[in-house]
Amino acid sequence: MNTYRKCCICAAIVNGVLFGSVVHARPVAYPAKGQSQNQQQQDEGACYSWAKSNTGIDPAAVAATPPPPSGPTVGGGERLRGAARGAAGGAAIGAIAGDAGKGAAIGAVGGTMVGGARARNNQQAAAANSQAQTQGAMDTFYRAWGACMSGRGYTVK
Repeated sequence: MNTYRKCCICAAIVNGVLFGSVVHARPVAYPAKGQSQNQQQQDEGACYSWAKSNTGIDPAAVAATPPPPSGPTVGGGERLRGAARGAAGGAAIGAIAGDAGKGAAIGAVGGTMVGGARARNNQQAAAANSQAQTQGAMDTFYRAWGACMSGRGYTVK
């Protein structure tokens, strides 16, 4: 197996691991003019290089791009702001009811929960945006690769 094919296989595996269900399906090229397997490998490599230089997109680099950050440190700002807003609102309501301290505590808990929900929504939106950008970049690259292969006498699907 040549180095180019090993690289493509590794990139596909990394893509599957990093992006889960996102599949960047490489088009299939059929040798319509009777090109040999060796010639097809050379043409695929040349078109890979041409598409990379023409589009500025390197599939190996796209595959190696880390996903957006996640975890407990992401969304701290939304939680904190939610807690502050909730505490302020709760204190105001608690002052009317006669116990501002309890009202502030209850408001802070509720605000933290709302802030956490906002953080999760923002995180999901960032992941979806990143996934769409990755898919768009790969589509652009494979369109260029397919055009090159078509120009060399292959049927590309």
